[in-house]
Amino acid sequence: MSADDLDARLDREPGTISVYAGRLDAPPTWTRHAEATHYAASTMKLAVLAALHRTAETGRLDLDTPVPVRNRFTSALPDAPAYSCVREYDNDQDVWDRLGREEPLRWLAERMIVRSSNLATNLVLEHVGRPAVAEVWAAAGARHSVTTRGIEDLAARDAGITNLVTADDLAALLRAVAVGATRPGPIAAPAACAAMLDVLCAQQVRQDIAEGLPASTRLAHKNGWVRGVRHGAAVVFPADAAPYLLVVCTTTPLTEAQPSGPADAHARRLVADISARLWRDRHHLTPTGAPAPPPPSRR
Repeated sequence: MSADDLDARLDREPGTISVYAGRLDAPPTWTRHAEATHYAASTMKLAVLAALHRTAETGRLDLDTPVPVRNRFTSALPDAPAYSCVREYDNDQDVWDRLGREEPLRWLAERMIVRSSNLATNLVLEHVGRPAVAEVWAAAGARHSVTTRGIEDLAARDAGITNLVTADDLAALLRAVAVGATRPGPIAAPAACAAMLDVLCAQQVRQDIAEGLPASTRLAHKNGWVRGVRHGAAVVFPADAAPYLLVVCTTTPLTEAQPSGPADAHARRLVADISARLWRDRHHLTPTGAPAPPPPSRR
């Protein structure tokens, strides 16, 4: 199936489907609505992770200093009351089991990624601050993505304060971290970027992009989903080809009466299908407009 064929298939899908696909060291092979904004869901945790490591490098916080685990946070809406997370909405009970205790920021950041803990995310965000996350997006060259509130900050949400991403911006941030692990870059020192990659590769929620790959494939990734939204963002490290980026963001409009389960399952399969297609083409990912490499010799 060609990129045109895949575009034609996606044109028949409801809502907005954005894609960025290409090698880590080159312009993209294929983009589709890559600058369209989507509600971020848990992909915003990528920027929070980067902001934490970036802030630690300045000496303003220590990743290994224990901090209180609590469930009370400052709203992004001025003068709004403090807000809390709902345990039943979280994917990680380990953090909740530590309420009232202290845990290092490093551990909380790991849980934020590997189990997508909402409680851990808000704790890290409170210590880092939203301006530091904005600095990360700017340093990565993001044009449209913003992280302006914590998770379940309903007062801010109802006032229009939200978190947005684009496929292009998520790819830029992942590229900056992945390349930054091998040489100095705009986000953090190589050691910090390598540590972030290790956390992303330890992801336990292996859905979406991961489901389109062979089980043993190494990938640094984060996904995110809420009602009507399903995203996946990854750096894939094939053993037999150059690393590549894949970001797929999907937003499906749903009426209040529509159950979200079927649409979410469909979007999850769709992201996995796109991932499988790119995996099959991993040896031939050339920038858009560049000549394709010759087929391998049969001799």
